[in-house]
Amino acid sequence: MSTLKLGIPKGSLEKATINLFKKAGWKISVNSRSYFPEINDEEIECALIRAQEMSRYVEDGTLDVGLTGKDWIIENQSDVLVLQDLIYSKVSQRPTKWVLVVLEDSPIKKLEDLEGKRISTELVNFTKRYFAQRNINVEVEFSWGATEAKVVEKLVDAIVEVTETGSTIKAHGLRIVHELMKSNTQLIANKSSWQDPWKQEKIEQVKILLNSALQAENKVGLKMNVAEKDIKTITRILPSLKAPTIAKLYNQEWYSMEVIIDKNVVRELIPKLQEFGAEGIIEYPLNKVLT
Repeated sequence: MSTLKLGIPKGSLEKATINLFKKAGWKISVNSRSYFPEINDEEIECALIRAQEMSRYVEDGTLDVGLTGKDWIIENQSDVLVLQDLIYSKVSQRPTKWVLVVLEDSPIKKLEDLEGKRISTELVNFTKRYFAQRNINVEVEFSWGATEAKVVEKLVDAIVEVTETGSTIKAHGLRIVHELMKSNTQLIANKSSWQDPWKQEKIEQVKILLNSALQAENKVGLKMNVAEKDIKTITRILPSLKAPTIAKLYNQEWYSMEVIIDKNVVRELIPKLQEFGAEGIIEYPLNKVLT
């Protein structure tokens, strides 16, 4: 039987990725002593791989498909097929940013001020290329961790670090000088694997269901009963994904209405629905939304 070799990013995205697969219909069980999680699909084999290395293993065919950051694909200059942007993280659904950071009181105000200076980062290759393209001579060294501490302790002049909101950087008395790149999680595939009809079909299944799970994260379903005379009024105030589903209730002049809406409008919407005659309003979570 054919199997699809799937890479799960180990580290900060691990839990969020496993939760996303759970919503999509796959249960992944991780054993702390094994790098090969179990999955409730006999057609898939999983491996835990650091996001920094994922694209290399997908490129050389060790893995058929994997999830990693756009930043690490660019860093490794990997020749892989990018199938889907999956914007999610361990805390939010927004892209991360790689930024140039200095001490708050540093005289460095712009990129050109880094001429002849030292920078520490995990993203060494990209950072070297970025400054070389702008003809700015800098020394870039690899950081094994605690990158922010290196600039705080004045071991380097600046760092290139990843952030979502920038709040941690500010909390450490640091200042963002420049944004170098935005990144998000991407579903990638080995190009040869994509040419295999069976693997392509399986990868498409993963792609569709992961995307549908992400689409559902910020949406809920609403169901309510509405008198026939109020249907037009209620329909006008419903910000639904599509036109609402309406079904007549048995032996009554009432109808059942059902819609999918964004979570962030629910608390303002429900009181309005009641005001205009809706009854028996039910809000329920969604696992997947396919549009």
